[in-house]
Amino acid sequence: MNAILDAPARGFLACYEATKNLLPGDAGMREQAARLFRARGLPTPREEAWKYTPLRALNEFDFKTPAARAASEAISAPALAAELGPRLSFINGRAQNLSPELPNGIRLESFAERPVLGMTADGQYNFIETLNVMLAADGAVLEVTEGQDAHTLVLLHLAALAEAEAVGLHVRHRITLKRKARLTLIELATGAGRYLHNPFIEISLEEGASLQHVRLQEESAQAFHLGAVAAKIGAGARYDAFFLHLGAQLSRTELHVMLEEPSASFQFGAAQLLRSAQHGDITTEIFHRAPGCASRQTVKSVIDERARGVFQGRITVERGAQKTDGYQMNQALLLSSEAEIDSKPQLEIYADDVKCSHGATVGEIDPEQIFYLRSRGVPEAEARGILVQAFLAEALETVQAETARNMLNAAVERWWEGRAQ
Repeated sequence: MNAILDAPARGFLACYEATKNLLPGDAGMREQAARLFRARGLPTPREEAWKYTPLRALNEFDFKTPAARAASEAISAPALAAELGPRLSFINGRAQNLSPELPNGIRLESFAERPVLGMTADGQYNFIETLNVMLAADGAVLEVTEGQDAHTLVLLHLAALAEAEAVGLHVRHRITLKRKARLTLIELATGAGRYLHNPFIEISLEEGASLQHVRLQEESAQAFHLGAVAAKIGAGARYDAFFLHLGAQLSRTELHVMLEEPSASFQFGAAQLLRSAQHGDITTEIFHRAPGCASRQTVKSVIDERARGVFQGRITVERGAQKTDGYQMNQALLLSSEAEIDSKPQLEIYADDVKCSHGATVGEIDPEQIFYLRSRGVPEAEARGILVQAFLAEALETVQAETARNMLNAAVERWWEGRAQ
């Protein structure tokens, strides 16, 4: 039975019908996603997973596929620093540079040439993934060979659009690290104009592999960012991620992480810096499916003016996943009386020999700390900036790659300077 579809859902389906014969990959899988989308449409706040993140703002736009054309990286790439490492560039949702000098051990193909599609949501309707399966046009299929340390690779998503355009950018990446392989992935999302960015990344880590994943989301103030990561972590493998979100009028990032074999581990740090009327949502689902696995999550939000932040984190410990060590913490700093945070940490435990905990704290800047700094000659605005950066410092210090950490610190400084203007 079809849902009563609103304007954005009808627009996405019209885009699919117009482009489906041009899109690469399994046409049957795309049609399956389209049927599911017709039946369910956009999620509403009546659905528990979307209770705090309404998509009403999408009603203002009809996101079409952008016209294929070359675009310069010049608009925002400057702040992204060439010294970070070899770079794969996707401009307006299309690959622009998939033949850089790659580190040894990396095999790279274009999604457009080797489209690998699949639904990872275990039979449940996931709006972000369904939209991506239906419309993904390009991406990277990347593999690090067994035992290789591929060092650092940069994945750049750049939107360069005319002011009047309202388009959808749907990219899909698959990243596989073979046994005992290593990689640091620095992902950057930025742009100018009005657009919907819908990236989806599938990650597979084999035995003993190690992936460090750093993301800076600094989209246009007119943009929407609806993306997801689905990761499967093998025996003794490690996935460390840190996401810093500053941009987009509305953003939601989902992480679905499966610790599938013994001694797998996942560590996630994130920070949201929101102001004006921005809405930022970080939603995580961590499944402990094998014994001796560990997960750590620390998400911090700094929220100003009329912005709203959301954190939803669920840890599920399945039967047989004994000796699980799971932890999640959400901390928010409110800089305005109109700022809002919604926090929902959850634990679902079906094993009896585990160590799991969760927590949340919400507060304002401590006036005594402001007084202390001002009494030593620090102006109030500068004192507030010092305390905000100190609040974030603990999370940022978990980023091991120095160049990536410097990039994130610079982004935090830009955000704070922009607030003062």
